[in-house]
Amino acid sequence: MLIDPLYPKSFASDNHAGVHPDILEAIATANHGDAPAYGDDTWTSAFEEKAKAVFGPHAQAFPVLNGAGANMVGLALTLPRRYDAIICADSAHIATHEAGATERLLGVKLVTAPTEHGKLRPSDIESRLGGIGSPHESQPTVVSVSQVTELGTCYSPDEIAALADTAHAAGLRLHVDGARLANAAAHLGCDLRSITTDVGVDVFSFGGTKNGALAAEAVIVLDPSLAEAVPFLRRQSLQLASKMRFISAQLTALLSNDLWHRNAHHANQMAARLAAGLTDIPGTSLIHPVESNAVFAKLPHSVTEALRRRYLFHYWNEEAGSVRWMTAFDTTPEQIDDFLDDLRKAANA
Repeated sequence: MLIDPLYPKSFASDNHAGVHPDILEAIATANHGDAPAYGDDTWTSAFEEKAKAVFGPHAQAFPVLNGAGANMVGLALTLPRRYDAIICADSAHIATHEAGATERLLGVKLVTAPTEHGKLRPSDIESRLGGIGSPHESQPTVVSVSQVTELGTCYSPDEIAALADTAHAAGLRLHVDGARLANAAAHLGCDLRSITTDVGVDVFSFGGTKNGALAAEAVIVLDPSLAEAVPFLRRQSLQLASKMRFISAQLTALLSNDLWHRNAHHANQMAARLAAGLTDIPGTSLIHPVESNAVFAKLPHSVTEALRRRYLFHYWNEEAGSVRWMTAFDTTPEQIDDFLDDLRKAANA
């Protein structure tokens, strides 16, 4: 078994994890014989039906290649004019970690709002609607939130519903970046539909890559008036996979036998175990609630540097001394305990 000799375990990202055996099996099963390209295959049809069963009969699902692409396609559906704008948290992935893709590719403005623990509030939306109708201002047409947020927190169903109500009352739509949607549902103890279809979301991404898949995301459209444009925007955005059966097979596997929940729940539990282990370590503290598979902590710089010689993880704000640790479906309790032991030794050195 090939293991990076420098880093026995990465806590940098759930993208660093491997692929769940059930997902590999689904890919292997799809790898027999020929199949039509670009989604005209039985695996993609099966995923489309599975998505309807999970998210509701009106849900229309479109597999894509990656999370940033899913955001671009989903948001493009809600932005018909070049002077449109997106309201989002200042920590949103589309605002901080997609290299300006929204502005560059969609040609629109991001109207950001500072938040507490990464969560947008209805008042944040309302405070950014004053320019509607003015030719001097970009025109907000969509609110975008991340579930889980970039700070590891989760919106409850009621919080999502309140955002949807506020957006819809102003004539805006609600988009959800669901790269870690499974982790949010696992934390909240609800199904996926309860934080999407049932609370007024118009379009969202369903992330698989961070939850045990190889490379599999989907755009899920709940507003029927938006769905017609997806095939064209998906192709134009370079998100139409030729061998789509291999993406669709993964997504179907995730939505079958509660695999999405088992993977996400385990990752969340490992993050909770890590956070609980910090309580008796001097000089360490949590800076955001631990509600998913992310732990944000503040450490002395010397302790962080000692740990980074053995483990791979990132500073979140190096000047402030904050770090982010991510767990995944394949993180083990033993790995968490070993990490905490090394952290404890570094803190007491």
